[in-house]
Amino acid sequence: MTDSTLFEIFLAVPPGLEPTLAQEVAALGFASPAIVPGGVTFQGDWPDVWRANLSVRGATRVLARIGAFRVLHLAQLDKRARKFDWAAVLRPDVPVRVEVTCKASKIYHAGAAKQRIETALRETLGVEILTGPAVEDAPEDTFEIRLKARIEDDLCTFSIDTTGESLHKRGHKQAMAKAPLRETLAALFLRQCGYDGSEPVVDPMCGSGTFVIEAAEMALGLLPGRGRSYAFEKLVTFNVPSWDILKNAAPARATPLRFYGSDRDAGAIRAASANADRADVAGITSFHCHAISDLPRPDGPPGLVMVNPPYGARIGERKLLFALYGALGKTLSERFRGWRVGLVTSDPALAKATALPFLPPAPPVSNGGLKVTLYRTAPLP
Repeated sequence: MTDSTLFEIFLAVPPGLEPTLAQEVAALGFASPAIVPGGVTFQGDWPDVWRANLSVRGATRVLARIGAFRVLHLAQLDKRARKFDWAAVLRPDVPVRVEVTCKASKIYHAGAAKQRIETALRETLGVEILTGPAVEDAPEDTFEIRLKARIEDDLCTFSIDTTGESLHKRGHKQAMAKAPLRETLAALFLRQCGYDGSEPVVDPMCGSGTFVIEAAEMALGLLPGRGRSYAFEKLVTFNVPSWDILKNAAPARATPLRFYGSDRDAGAIRAASANADRADVAGITSFHCHAISDLPRPDGPPGLVMVNPPYGARIGERKLLFALYGALGKTLSERFRGWRVGLVTSDPALAKATALPFLPPAPPVSNGGLKVTLYRTAPLP
């Protein structure tokens, strides 16, 4: 498989956010993105794989579908796995973890199928196979190269996880506040609120600064994955000079906008400031420690207030949060006329406690085991 060979590329996203991710993928110029359960697919080549990892803000990982064949029994799987051109993609010196799922197929034993594929890899390519109980129980981000085999309706499809660590790990957030929102989700919620980098953003409960930093990066045109490494760098198909050109193709642009975060937790403000500095957005962001009731409206044109308050499901007592949400709604209604509001919470009653004029909410999505919903307003009257 060469750089010029087109194949299917799958971008994973939490269920319910596929249409929003498809909008982003289309806006970035990838060819004809299609919505599928759990993600978005498009046809591309290896440089497209690299660019997707580097530039798509909402995806959690990028899978390259490197080949498929029909298979009706294990002996056939063994034979065809041995004939597969693994050397076109995988390096013999880089260990591989194999994961297999079977659905509605004559081959129904995933463990037996996994064993056949591992043996084929080991004996035809000489690659080390990562296996055993310690491997099975380890987090998916632990391994550099993961080969996924899906046998569905008697079709075996091989995919390589080209990402490695989840794409929400941008590489600059070292300091964390309580119950952080993943960067990938924050980017998708910003997009759902109509944010495109052309207006200011305020987060009055900023935690470690995720919304503010994502918005500032978008305004500057900074690539989200510029500060980290990827699994695809360990594949035969990787080309260092081409990758360097891709990473440096979009220099940061200037913006007159400013982005503001505040929190009553001084530790959160220190963390957010440090994270913004590592992300190279310190020059257009500011973070201050104060209560919601002391939140000032920034000078200049209206923009977007984006906030992920405590839900009560993990942090704090739920009944104590109604007053907090009420104070948030009162402050925004009084001081932020003309601004739009995006609020993320797992509790519809808490959203209602703000008394803000929310539009019909989007479907709930999963965030770290919790179902959260984005509530949005039009410009406040």
